[in-house]
Formats: sequence, C-alpha cells, structure tokens
Amino acid sequence: MEFRERVVRSAGPRHTPPGTIEYAPPSRFTLFLRRAFVRMAKPPFRRMGLYLLIGLFVGTGAYGAVRGGHTDAWIAAAHEAGDALARGFGFGIVQVEVNGNRYLSREELLARAGITEQTSLLLLHAEGVRAALKEDPRVADATVRKLYPDRLEIAIEEREGFARWQRAGKLHLIARDGTVLESDIQSRHIDLPLVVGVGAAPKAAAFLDLIARFPAVRDEVRAGVLVAERRWNLRLKNGIDVRLPEEDPALALERLAQLDESKQLMSRDLAVIDLRVPDQVSVGVSDEVAAALKQKTPKRRGADS
Repeated sequence: MEFRERVVRSAGPRHTPPGTIEYAPPSRFTLFLRRAFVRMAKPPFRRMGLYLLIGLFVGTGAYGAVRGGHTDAWIAAAHEAGDALARGFGFGIVQVEVNGNRYLSREELLARAGITEQTSLLLLHAEGVRAALKEDPRVADATVRKLYPDRLEIAIEEREGFARWQRAGKLHLIARDGTVLESDIQSRHIDLPLVVGVGAAPKAAAFLDLIARFPAVRDEVRAGVLVAERRWNLRLKNGIDVRLPEEDPALALERLAQLDESKQLMSRDLAVIDLRVPDQVSVGVSDEVAAALKQKTPKRRGADS
C-alpha cells in the first residue's frame, strides 16, 4: 500500500516554488545540435569543427567586405594569408631562374610579375604572371613554369630596338612590329634608321625593307617621312626631298637608283626630286640656287625698252 502511494505521488504534478520561471523543454532539433557539437568536440571531429569555425569567419568577412566596398583589400589580405599558410607547408619560392633577358634586369622582371619573398608557389597563377610580364612592351613573349615544391622558371623573349620614330618633336625607340619600347630617347640609338610622322611606326619595317633593296639609295637616306599616312618621302643626308608615289614605290626607287648611277642625281644641288608621276622625274632647286641662276641668266634684247 505504501509503495502504491509513492507511485501515485511521483506521477502527480510537480510542486513549483513561488517565483520560479518555467522554461519550455528543448525541441528535437536543439537536442540534435547539442549532440552534434558534443561529437565534434571529440577526435577526429575536433579539427573539422575548427575548420567550420574558420569558414564561418571567412564567409562573414567576405560578405562584409563586399557590402562595404572593400573587396580588393579583402582579397589581397586573404591572398597574403594563403601565401603565409602555403609557405608554412613548404611551398615558398626558394629559387627563381630567369632566362632570355638581355636588356631587362632580373629585378625589373620580378617586380613586373609581382613576385616577392612573401609569394608562395602553391598560390602563384602562372598565366597571370605571364600576362603581367607581357604588359611590358619590351617583352614579346614569356613562359612561366612552377616546379614544386619551391622552384620557379621564367623565360622571356625580348623585343629588339629596330628604328627611331619621331613624332611631335620627340624620338621613340620602336620594335620591328611598331611597338614603342622607350620614349624620349634623345640622342641614344643614333645608328638606328629614322622614320617620321603620324602612323609611321607600324609601317616602318615594310618601308625600311623596301629601301634596303636599293643600297645606293639607302646609304643616302637620313629619314623616311610618312605623308598623310599614305606615302613616303625620303629626306637625304644632303637635304634633298625625294617624293615617292603611293602606288609602286619600288619602281620609283629603281628609277632613282638608275638616274643616280648615270647622272649622279642625288649628288646635285637640288631641293626636290619628284617621282610621283610614272615615267616622269621632276626636280626643283632651292631658293638660293634659283636666285643664283636668275642672276646668271642673260637679259633678252629690248627687255628694258
């Protein structure tokens, strides 16, 4: 009987002291989360929990950076952190081998590529480094190889100085394809051919190759002047301007070489040799020569009467 009474009392409502706050019992989902966290606190789930926590912070930081307009700074900071982590695992860049550079220094190339002592090989984007190197006009092409765990190979092909280009009174060093390699070179590279005028740089190679076919003419040329981006004039070393046609300038140059061989045309006291009309050569003298010739011309009879 006494046992029955105890059972009845325990099954009855619990007595709650006055002022006590009663909470609702936890839901099944809450209990599931509690059990999951308890399991994650035990090996091997402890490290996974750390990774999840890091991921949570990273995700929160990324969201805040995007919302606050600090994406670039956040990406840079994340990249630095990743490089540091990769170096800690042995993927730092210990050796950088640079080949093919004659004019560009190793330091210039590494600076252009953005490679420092803090850069890791693991997170290095080889194609991005190649693109950065090719942004330098002096680099025609580049090859970047990652040799794990800690070596980097860079091979470049440099553009050579081909000619001087004068525009707006300034001299620029250009490559064969017309790329400007250096600006305001002043008296440097004085032995290179000179082309003048708007649009002359990309057309310089074809023009100079044409002139090279006629050595007697080439040796007398001081500069090639592109006129209206359509045709060329030659400025000879003695000051004569040779006007070439837009169509078939090779034929005009051949005629000029023949006339110089037979009549020493390019050595005469002339100002202009005009070859623009087919099968016709027109010459002009300077004002000084024209004045001298006028004084030597005898007056006709009755000219003063």
